[in-house]
Amino acid sequence: MLDVRGLNCPMPVLAVQKEVKKNHPENLEVLADHMTAVGNITRFGNSQGYRVEYKENEEGDFLITLRR
Repeated sequence: MLDVRGLNCPMPVLAVQKEVKKNHPENLEVLADHMTAVGNITRFGNSQGYRVEYKENEEGDFLITLRR
């Protein structure tokens, strides 16, 4: 799991880009703390062929799942 909570944009999506380019994961879970990051990561994931889903947890953070 990649934890990008506390990072200001564009750092969350850049961290996801780095992970995808380095490891080419089939599945990747990302923990974010604001909707801007969710939107940016979703757009990036879709552009790379991932199916992206997210849900908000009880603490108000977002679990974003990228799947091939």
